[in-house]
Amino acid sequence: NCRFGDPETQVVLPLLESDLLEIMLACRNGTLKDTPVRFSDKSAACVVLASRGYPEKYETGFEISLGDAGENVYIAGAVKKDGKLVTSGGRVLGVTAVADTLEDAVKKAYELSDKISFENAYRRDDIGARAIKKEF
Repeated sequence: NCRFGDPETQVVLPLLESDLLEIMLACRNGTLKDTPVRFSDKSAACVVLASRGYPEKYETGFEISLGDAGENVYIAGAVKKDGKLVTSGGRVLGVTAVADTLEDAVKKAYELSDKISFENAYRRDDIGARAIKKEF
């Protein structure tokens, strides 16, 4: 079970090489077993930028600067207000990066997340650490 807004999905979709619509139609039509589903052999990592205090009490309404973070920024807890993107929830956005190795994907996701800013921003700094440690 994963939803398109979940960080777990945000690392799967950039690796999907098959057409997502074809896969969804095959699910609906009961023909998934006959539909090729291909994924890249690369690695992906997602770093969530949240509002400080999430998941409990947090403030909203802070302007978000995305900088040049790239195309794999998934906006979740944000709205457009007066032409600006502002925080509106606890889990504000996810920054996903793809690379040849998990270690490089994690590093790149953190580098991209450094380009984004908003007041009261919070992120965990241990994303992928256990998985990377297992690889070695």
